[in-house]
Amino acid sequence: MRILLVEDDALLGDGLRAGLRQAGFYPDWVKDGSAAWHALEAETFTAMVLDLGLPKLGGLELLKRLRAAKNSLPVLILTARDAVPDRIEGLDAGADDYLVKPCDLGELAARLRALVRRSLGQASALLEVGSLTLDPAAHAVTYRGQPVELPAKEFTLLHELAREAGRVLSKDQLIQRMYPWGEEIESNAIEVHIHHLRRKIAPHAIVTLRGVGYMLPKDLQ
Repeated sequence: MRILLVEDDALLGDGLRAGLRQAGFYPDWVKDGSAAWHALEAETFTAMVLDLGLPKLGGLELLKRLRAAKNSLPVLILTARDAVPDRIEGLDAGADDYLVKPCDLGELAARLRALVRRSLGQASALLEVGSLTLDPAAHAVTYRGQPVELPAKEFTLLHELAREAGRVLSKDQLIQRMYPWGEEIESNAIEVHIHHLRRKIAPHAIVTLRGVGYMLPKDLQ
């Protein structure tokens, strides 16, 4: 899952980015509210981790602008402001969760996974599509009850397709969701990952609609 991390503290931001990567996320890090707004206009993210005390455009102002634009992106505020009125203001401005620094990186990752589940209307921590089951916390996959070993990128691609099972995602959409800024992408990377997933799961697991994109069937058997 591609995450927008908005944090102006260089040391903390670097640690959060590294921790989120270890937890299986793909974070893009910006250091001020204005840069975050431009990123939100140009790119696709699964969720945002937002500091409040930001230069150029404050975190609350950014959040209010986001919600005024009818953007429902899950937002977790991560801030040193621990007073109850600050929490109330952040949540009332449109945040989905509020966490106080310093935080445990495991808890931050778990809260992000929970936000994404709620945004999809998914109650269970497991994502089930027919005979396929994904456990995002453990990065584990089973198909017809049998474990399927996947490297990080293949798991991420399968997860993105499973999150929107029955809907076609274009190659460009998948690239946006899987690759943070600065990461080199081979021109046929998506096709290679799709090939490997079909070989490891089943040839019919992922449907190709030529010229349109790829889809995971809702009733995958």
